Amino acid sequence: MQDRRLRPGTRRAMSEQDYASLITAAHRYMDAPVIVIWDNLNTHLSRKMRSFITGHPDWLTVIQLPACPPDTTGQLAAAMRHQLDRIQRRPSLITGFPGQTGLTPGSQPP
Repeated sequence: MQDRRLRPGTRRAMSEQDYASLITAAHRYMDAPVIVIWDNLNTHLSRKMRSFITGHPDWLTVIQLPACPPDTTGQLAAAMRHQLDRIQRRPSLITGFPGQTGLTPGSQPP
C-alpha cells in the first residue's frame, strides 16, 4: 500500500472534483452566475472538467487564457476584440451588468 501522506511544506493538488465542488459552492453561496478564468493547468483542461463546464451553461462561464500570451499590443488588441465580440453575442450578459449594480437608468451612483 502506498503512503499517501504529504511531506512537510507541500500541498495536495486540487482535483477536477475539488474544482467542481468549489465552483458549485460559490454559485450556491452567491446565488449568481460564476465566471472562471482558467490558465492551462492540465486539470483545468481535462475531459472531466470540460464535461462539468458544458453541464452548467446556464450559470457557469469559463474564460480560457491563451497558452501563450500575446507578444505585441496588436495581438493583445485582436484578442480583446475577439472576447468583446463574444460578449456582444450574449445580450443577457450585457443587460445583467447594470442589474447587478442595483442602479437604474438615470440614477446617480452613491
